Amino acid sequence: MEILDIVDEYGNPTGETVEREYAHANGIRHRTSHVWLLRRRPGGVQILLQKRCEAKDSFPGCYDISSAGHIPAGCGYVESAIRELAEELGVTAEPKDLIECGDITIGWDERFHSIDFHDRQYSKIFATWCCDKDEADFNLQKEEIESVLWMDFEECLDAVKNDRIKHCIAIEELETVKNGIERSINKI
Repeated sequence: MEILDIVDEYGNPTGETVEREYAHANGIRHRTSHVWLLRRRPGGVQILLQKRCEAKDSFPGCYDISSAGHIPAGCGYVESAIRELAEELGVTAEPKDLIECGDITIGWDERFHSIDFHDRQYSKIFATWCCDKDEADFNLQKEEIESVLWMDFEECLDAVKNDRIKHCIAIEELETVKNGIERSINKI
């Protein structure tokens, strides 16, 4: 059983907790950390997408954020982001490796496996420059992820915006990542 903090519209814990399944059934706001892996290639930047396995309780078989996860009650965004990278992709990172891109509020009202799903997330979005790993080099958490795919960042923006791939990615999130990495590059 996964217990989550209930949060206000700014992502601040209210002091109350809820079971993850109940939060999704009833549209209760909770926190998530999202981490996008990036790599430089001649001609631009690539972004890593994960393909969710078919057994997932939500958005089965969809392309999604490189690594994302719910934040357990009492935990923070950064520690959860680092834990999810290790669990889902086998990637080791430290807090200094994460570029904070911004925050986003996401809401989904769907139905999966004959069950209503009302997700209300307050998400902190991070990016990190990945070493030169190819898709086969990641150690995937098989019960979560079917595969990963590197895609040109601009191509990914277009594919999500125009629904050219089966995905569960908010276009606003990709735009937040783009702005975050542009700000970080300008600081160098």
